[in-house]
This record gives sequence, C-alpha cells and structure tokens, in this order.
Amino acid sequence: MGEVVATIKLMPESPEMDVAKVKEAIKSSIPENTELHSIEEDPIAFGLVALIVMVIVDDAEGGTEQVEENLSKIEDVASIEVVDVRRLM
Repeated sequence: MGEVVATIKLMPESPEMDVAKVKEAIKSSIPENTELHSIEEDPIAFGLVALIVMVIVDDAEGGTEQVEENLSKIEDVASIEVVDVRRLM
C-alpha cells in the first residue's frame, strides 16, 4: 500500500482569525500516522485568509477521515474541504 498527499482547505469564521494560533493548532492536531507537509495562506477577500494544509496519509479507505475530524474541531475554523488527493510516486 502506498501513500497519498491530501490538500485540505480551512475556511476561517472571520477576518479577525489569529492565523498563527490556528497554524499551531493544526500542527498539534495532526494524527500520529499522518505527516504534515505544509500550511499555506490563501487570501480570499476582505481580509479573509484560508489555510491550505497538505498532509501525507496512507492510501487506505478513510485515510483522511481522522485528519478532517481533528481539523474541524479547531477554534475559529468555519469549515474544511478536501480539495485534492494525489498518489505519491
């Protein structure tokens, strides 16, 4: 079984979101069997900044479910969406 890289977009509740605080919360909420690849800021509009999180998980059924569940619990995050999943070569 291989690995996949999943790209997850986190949308903030408001423009007042403390981006640094949310980034630290993301780092601490990544499960053991998952590798955090990167966190990038994506300016949306009117001060809103989405966070694009890339993680590496096993290529198994439900591979991103635990990551999604953990990220959805972070304060100041309105929603999360898996926008891409690609196999690592």
